Amino acid sequence: EAEERLPAAPEDFDPGNTGYISTGKFRSLLESHSSKLDPHKREVLLALADSHADGQIGYQDFVSLMSNKRSNSFRQAILQGNRRLSSKALLEEKGLSLSQRLIRHVAYETLPREIDRKWYYDSYTCCPPPWFMITVTLLEVAFFLYNGVSLGQFVLQVTHPRYLKNSLVYHPQLRAQVWRYLTYIFMHAGIEHLGLNVVLQLLVGVPLEMVHGATRIGLVYVAGVVAGSLAVSVADMTAPVVGSSGGVYALVSAHLANIVMNWSGMKCQFKLLRMAVALICMSMEFGRAVWLRFHPSAYPPCPHPSFVAHLGGVAVGITLGVVVLRNYEQRLQDQSLWWIFVAMYTVFVLFAVFWNIFAYTLLDLKLPPPP
Repeated sequence: EAEERLPAAPEDFDPGNTGYISTGKFRSLLESHSSKLDPHKREVLLALADSHADGQIGYQDFVSLMSNKRSNSFRQAILQGNRRLSSKALLEEKGLSLSQRLIRHVAYETLPREIDRKWYYDSYTCCPPPWFMITVTLLEVAFFLYNGVSLGQFVLQVTHPRYLKNSLVYHPQLRAQVWRYLTYIFMHAGIEHLGLNVVLQLLVGVPLEMVHGATRIGLVYVAGVVAGSLAVSVADMTAPVVGSSGGVYALVSAHLANIVMNWSGMKCQFKLLRMAVALICMSMEFGRAVWLRFHPSAYPPCPHPSFVAHLGGVAVGITLGVVVLRNYEQRLQDQSLWWIFVAMYTVFVLFAVFWNIFAYTLLDLKLPPPP
């Protein structure tokens, strides 16, 4: 790909075959082949040249840039060089098509650095599209409609006596059926529960997936879902779990934390007001879950579903999620914080597994009967 974008330097640029050429010669190569490069990619290459105080640039740095494999040291070099660029911001560019304006809007919604926004704007091709969040959302809506028809109830479905009989719901008596720790996201307490989760998944999850990809966003989402059900099995041992709030809260918490940590760099409009609205919506949903948990149960002695999954999602969002969102196009394996939080998450999962195997018996806890 690098050779298609810009031919390798002739031998007279590097007669000693050292793998380095002078920044001056590198600039002349850029100028002679600038028509073959995206304008913002050319800016990044110029920034890379400006960042090398020793006057030399390595061919490997160039290949790393063109193949989207940027290391921490490479990113720092780009940021240092970018301070000397005087080109206008992406937001000031005129004559963009509707799709270009949408991509630019997503860039400003999610990325705190102008150089990354320009890189994303030039690189995004909508191939593949943000399929993960859309697929999960459609499945959740489909399962909800199916349950609504079969139960004859759409509002507060969770109060129906037959609601917990569904094989997707996490139930403490059936915790050995490991798929329930994940499939509970396809069951929601009612249309009021589903509605907010769907809105947040589409408004926050889809733009994040467009920028960071299905693999990274799917990882954060699924980690939040699993952490949510495991947290319930440890902290609220007699309660079932339903809803995708664990995954949703992981994504939204990571996004909000990323905005706060990069406040000056984030250029999304009305960010303070929108953060306040998001926090209010999340608080109302959490309050609804707490109220429902302690509301007299429709199927005693089993209580209504727990609210602790929300907290598990938040914990994943402000740890693993923040590292993912703060490192656009960076190798996560190069981030020490990533490995620290992965280790913490692994320890928690192992602790929860052993807790589910031994604690229920040791504590002689009386669980509600299976549905």
